[in-house]
Amino acid sequence: MPPSNAPAKVEDGPNTTAAAAPAVLFTAFEPSGDAHAAPVIAALKRQRPELRIYAWGGQRMEEAGATIVERSADDGAMGLGAVSRALAVRSQIARIRRWSRTYRVLVHVPVDSPAANFPIAKSMAKAGARVVHLVAPQLWAWGAWRVGKLRRCTSEVLCLLPFEERWFRERQIQARFIGHPVLNRELDEAQVRERAASLPGGSPKIAIFPGSRTQEVRRNIRLLATAFTELQGRHTGMGGLIVAANDEIARLVRRRVPVFPTGLHMTVGGIDAAVRWCDLALAVSGTVTLDVAKQCRPMIGVYRTGIVSWLGAKVILRTPYRLLPNIIAGREIVPEFVPHVGGPGPILHAATELLRDSRRLALQREELSRAVARFRGHDPANEAAESILKFLPHAPATATSASPGTSTEKRRSVR
Repeated sequence: MPPSNAPAKVEDGPNTTAAAAPAVLFTAFEPSGDAHAAPVIAALKRQRPELRIYAWGGQRMEEAGATIVERSADDGAMGLGAVSRALAVRSQIARIRRWSRTYRVLVHVPVDSPAANFPIAKSMAKAGARVVHLVAPQLWAWGAWRVGKLRRCTSEVLCLLPFEERWFRERQIQARFIGHPVLNRELDEAQVRERAASLPGGSPKIAIFPGSRTQEVRRNIRLLATAFTELQGRHTGMGGLIVAANDEIARLVRRRVPVFPTGLHMTVGGIDAAVRWCDLALAVSGTVTLDVAKQCRPMIGVYRTGIVSWLGAKVILRTPYRLLPNIIAGREIVPEFVPHVGGPGPILHAATELLRDSRRLALQREELSRAVARFRGHDPANEAAESILKFLPHAPATATSASPGTSTEKRRSVR
């Protein structure tokens, strides 16, 4: 649903009872934010069924139990140009501020998207709400100068990466590492094996993950397809699979690469099966690299950009690594070309070096396994819900409902 300056409301308007009742407000402006927030909302509803949860968000958040005030995180939003997107978000921020004057928000949960969420969080904190960030703003990478601003309008930051909790705590910001939902999600092994077995053959097998956003695909798919073609010249019988996130991305891939080289196919969805199927993944930098790491499949990370953006990244970014597995490990365990300027040569070289040396492939698998192990023992949705609930009044005794597997001691800790 493409966003516009006119709100796409599910909630028709306030009534006296609803407006007076304490509420939690989630604000998400990306499809990824919708995905991150939904299981947390579901966990809150399991533990506090009576809780009023409102959201600027998407379909998943609504299905989880939130009352959607306005659509702001659907896929259509990503199709807007930068200027149109900025104007739409600015208009949404103004409407959120107006809405919050009527509804009694006790906790505001901004979900990622710091550029959009920072001004909202500031307003909510000023009005007396507690602010619990779901997905830590990556200030450690690009914006340490904004720490003071974050501190002034934050009650707690919920971190998806292991090192973030310490980083924020050292800067006097309350933080909690809750794990990452991608690495917490259990695979349906039977389904993954069955679908992987149905995919095209070839040896070696190369999976291409071109990104889930149109901008990512436009920038990277031709580069990755060219790298596949040149790599195929060195490996007779090689098979390839482009994994499109959805039908819209699949159509874009076809427009950008009208003719596939022999042996290269495309599938829509089925990321886990494609990861299981492949010997090596060529992945655009992003969360998909964690999907690959989860199954300990060797990969190469790529994100093509222009020279101006490349120079800007060199100046602004404060971390030596851009790819999530490398950031988690604190060193380069996966070859990364992020940002990348130029042709497929470096990618081709890295892929060739990996494919011709089984020891390198095995070493990367071991390193990925160690990185993923740092997330074990965490339940992101329930841990996030615990943090949010501790800022709310006690539930009425008749309405309290613990989630399955939640101990009495754990329930006591969030009240």
